[in-house]
Amino acid sequence: MVFTSHMAQALDEAQAAAQRGEVPVGAVLVAPDGRVLAAAGNRTRELSDPTAHAEILAIRAACALTGSERLPGHKLWVTLEPCPMCAAAISAARIDTIYYGAEDVRMGGVRHGARVFSHPQCHHRPQVFDGIDAAASRRLLQSFFNDRR
Repeated sequence: MVFTSHMAQALDEAQAAAQRGEVPVGAVLVAPDGRVLAAAGNRTRELSDPTAHAEILAIRAACALTGSERLPGHKLWVTLEPCPMCAAAISAARIDTIYYGAEDVRMGGVRHGARVFSHPQCHHRPQVFDGIDAAASRRLLQSFFNDRR
């Protein structure tokens, strides 16, 4: 199978989130055969739901579509390092691989902070590839927060 990056679509989702006034994070969940099953951007404010992160929304949509609470062999593309909550959901869903853009030294849960996948009680550890289009993800986040200050 040919490697295809889905970070451009994740960045589109993040941009759409920013236009809605949400923190610009986007996620795309891809099936083992390469089909995009779900794409989402943050909707925590819109839905008044602190769990409505892009990753969680994409996982929920993909699970509903597949009729399963587990997504083995699936790949998740996200513009920002997942927080501990999202990392735990990624593990629970048994997602095979995550690709993320910008690191999040303050709230990250993969390479920073809680390091969920390194915890001895973590049941499933996906492959992790970071820094994918990190500069574009970082610019989008910085622009969003600069506009609000």
